[in-house]
Amino acid sequence: PMSEDVQAMCDAYDALVADAIALVGPLDDARANAQPGGGTRWSVAQNLDHLTRANAAYLDALRPALDRARRAGRLRRGPLAPGAPGRWFLGALEPPPRMRVRAPRSIQPASTFTAAGALDAFCASVVSARELLLASADLDLNGTRFQNPFVPLVQVRASTGFLILAAHGRRHLWQARQALAQSHTG
Repeated sequence: PMSEDVQAMCDAYDALVADAIALVGPLDDARANAQPGGGTRWSVAQNLDHLTRANAAYLDALRPALDRARRAGRLRRGPLAPGAPGRWFLGALEPPPRMRVRAPRSIQPASTFTAAGALDAFCASVVSARELLLASADLDLNGTRFQNPFVPLVQVRASTGFLILAAHGRRHLWQARQALAQSHTG
């Protein structure tokens, strides 16, 4: 049986996929790539590409830490629980954004995509996060730390990393909806 906290995370990941499909599914490539603000804001597809790139970076950083925890036999001790810095960061990620942060170059989106390609890549990255969570749900995710892929001096709890993926996804899907509305109105 799956624990409630892991089930809640899986539900959050499933909601991201459903939200992205509902948002992007009806769009043609031109609408998915329309950038509001005269090209100063990311399009729907660029928001998805940014999420796909960020998810990949986080998952690449998480995997070795989870492998080390598995080899060391560090088993689950309790529900997913971010520490105080993680709670603050998660709160800052939730939509609507309260502060704007420039994305590191490695996760800045490319310029144009097919709507289906951006959607498929994003959904695949979320499915990968869900699968990694399920494969490591028996581990001590609060005691296992990994190096933040964008701030190398910062160590992050694995539990916080999984929570960040969901919060970051919600933030940028919110931004993608805003981009679509703004590009539609002019």
